[in-house]
Amino acid sequence: MAEPSGTTNRAARIELDQRVARELRDRLPLVAGQTVTAITGEVPSYSGTLTGQMRDKIENAVQIALGTFLQLLEQSQIADRTQASDPSTPLVPALEAAYALGSGEARSGRSVDALLAAYRVGARVSWRELAAATVATGLPAATVAEFAELMFAYIDELSAASVAGHADELASVGRARRRNLERLTQQLLAGEAEDVLLRSAERADWPVPQTLTVALLPQAKLRGALALLAEHTLESSEELPAGEPGEETAVLLVPDMHGDRRRQLARVLQGRRAVLGPCRPWARVSSSYRRVVRVVALGIAQPTDGEPLDTEAHLAELLLSADVEALADLRTRVLQPLAALPAATAERLTETLRSWLLHQGRRDDVAADLFVHPQTVRYRMGQLRQLYGDRLTDPRSLLDLTVALALPGGGAATATG
Repeated sequence: MAEPSGTTNRAARIELDQRVARELRDRLPLVAGQTVTAITGEVPSYSGTLTGQMRDKIENAVQIALGTFLQLLEQSQIADRTQASDPSTPLVPALEAAYALGSGEARSGRSVDALLAAYRVGARVSWRELAAATVATGLPAATVAEFAELMFAYIDELSAASVAGHADELASVGRARRRNLERLTQQLLAGEAEDVLLRSAERADWPVPQTLTVALLPQAKLRGALALLAEHTLESSEELPAGEPGEETAVLLVPDMHGDRRRQLARVLQGRRAVLGPCRPWARVSSSYRRVVRVVALGIAQPTDGEPLDTEAHLAELLLSADVEALADLRTRVLQPLAALPAATAERLTETLRSWLLHQGRRDDVAADLFVHPQTVRYRMGQLRQLYGDRLTDPRSLLDLTVALALPGGGAATATG
């Protein structure tokens, strides 16, 4: 059983005879028309929208709402006289209709402020016209005042129901859009086909950018970064070994940060322990994600100045780590001439050979790199030439040596097993 509302509880106190009720009902079409005219004239969001069939529909809705109010008065008086148990029944469908109205207005894109403004205008115009009718019928002033109070209370209940419908619709749409955005993000990271991504982007009402760039950062640093990034940045949480143990990692897909705007993105991520992937065409952002994951897995240290770790600065490490076993095998083979030496000697010569290759044989640069005297470099290179012979002048052997020793850590331990 519906609970009587405040409006229903007071309705029985008003005495409307059949003549007065009929007079008020006869004025409802005029009241509805003037109400809609006032709303379209005074509330900008409705200007030019309530025309033709839409206007007829809204006028009919106003008539029904006001007619329900009069019915509420009549049935409340009958209930009061007969002690019926459910005098609030006429109000229930009116509240449901008001709730549906609020929901529809949200779907139409009108704000709750516009909706409430329409109610205020409607209440004023409706009361002005109905008040004229109640006075003309000779109702006592006290009854007219009670009628006014009850009518505004009724409209307040309708507006509250409409606001609830508006809020629930926005919440529902927001939840659905969040789900669609989450699904789109996972599809982008998984590298789904472009036609699939386009359909998902449309469902999520997400404008397709030209490019996307992946950035990883601790979840705790996410909110501050999002506040500075483009509105349509996508986000996801991933279980990746980035940051401190047990720290959750956030994945951002940032639109259109190609070219010079990449520096802007790096500034936003400054001090947030972020890892920045390469920029990719939006439908191929999964490759940016894979690149970031690879860099994280390699454990490359971040710069100490708080700059994000840019994967573009570590392409050689990524390339050389693509097949770790092949790299280890190559190091073993090219360092074979050092295998019979004592470990410490092999380590020094390997370090010297790597610096010699990277500095293209410039003795002074090698000495500065190793913090030794140039004569020490000359002595060690003499040893290496005896061990390697013509291989230090053979282009193919030099390529193998350079690749094998390009990264620090390719030392004699590998060569000696």
